[in-house]
Amino acid sequence: MAKIREMCLFLLLAFSIGRVSEARSAIGVYELKRGNFSVKLTNYGATVVSVFLPDRNGKLDDVVLGFDSIEDYKNDTAYFGAIVGRVANRIKGAQFILNGKKYKLVPNDGNNMLHGGPKGFSDVVWQVQSYNTDTHITFTYNSTNGEEGFPGDLRVSVTYMLINTNQLSIIMRATPLNKATPVNLASHTYWNLAGHSSGDVLSHQVQLFADKITPVDRELIPTGDILPVTGTPYDFLHIHEVKSKFHELPNGYDINYVLKYEQDGHFHKAAVVYESKSGRKMELWTNQPGLQFYTSNMLGTVKGKGGFIYHNYAAICLETQGFPDAVNHPQFPSQIVKPGERYEHVMVYRFTAN
Repeated sequence: MAKIREMCLFLLLAFSIGRVSEARSAIGVYELKRGNFSVKLTNYGATVVSVFLPDRNGKLDDVVLGFDSIEDYKNDTAYFGAIVGRVANRIKGAQFILNGKKYKLVPNDGNNMLHGGPKGFSDVVWQVQSYNTDTHITFTYNSTNGEEGFPGDLRVSVTYMLINTNQLSIIMRATPLNKATPVNLASHTYWNLAGHSSGDVLSHQVQLFADKITPVDRELIPTGDILPVTGTPYDFLHIHEVKSKFHELPNGYDINYVLKYEQDGHFHKAAVVYESKSGRKMELWTNQPGLQFYTSNMLGTVKGKGGFIYHNYAAICLETQGFPDAVNHPQFPSQIVKPGERYEHVMVYRFTAN
């Protein structure tokens, strides 16, 4: 009888563990909230679903583009709010050489790879490792050897955390388990500080703490050059409206900026965005060397939250990152992480309104 009781307890425990595992792997939406500042996220793609912020008069608006249903996120091609990887941005020819071996990846942008391939980290279900609505949520994902063509098993985590007043941090970590591999994660959130359904962001004022860019070819692949922004339409060293130089750059912005920083891995200010009607301001800090500034030029027509139709220039993306296609440009900062090393990417947003 005792043995039967022990066996029943064992089976009950195993069943309970299984149910907990299922719950942590099921797709859900989770809220972080402190006062009138709230962030909703889903473990599908470790995605930012909404960010509600007060304006100068205390009126709340959702300031990120997105969808109302998980099914819409599954069919999304714009990467709304998602964590992208294993390597964000583009890899030329969907291939690279590492330690003398050529790795052929799965192309999804013509002959190139974009944001980790057809099933990158934005299109997988992450597990919920820990969650407290007042403070943080941590998502984890185990990327396997050969996934989308990348070498080695990779353990990945993303923590979204509320810090101080109206501040949000994102901490992305990755640890290779058995092979060296490129890692370059990015948060692909689309920001409109006037509210997601307010129209375009061309009047938003932007300052980027970057004095160089990595120019690209027609396929948006870096040429390998690093050029100064002074005297070009890419110069955002002093704050001005997004549209102010569109007559020189009619297709908008989609370019990697080389951030000014004193030492690799050190925390530095990357960007400031201000929207005058609401008075909302967003400041961004990071420990990464690059920032992709994208003005939603290729958004087209997308039915978003509440049925609102998003068009080109409906939002700004500020994706802190390693340089695009760094695996094929040895002069760029390396993105190769070896077993025993850990990749860590930190972003901090500070929101105010005045």
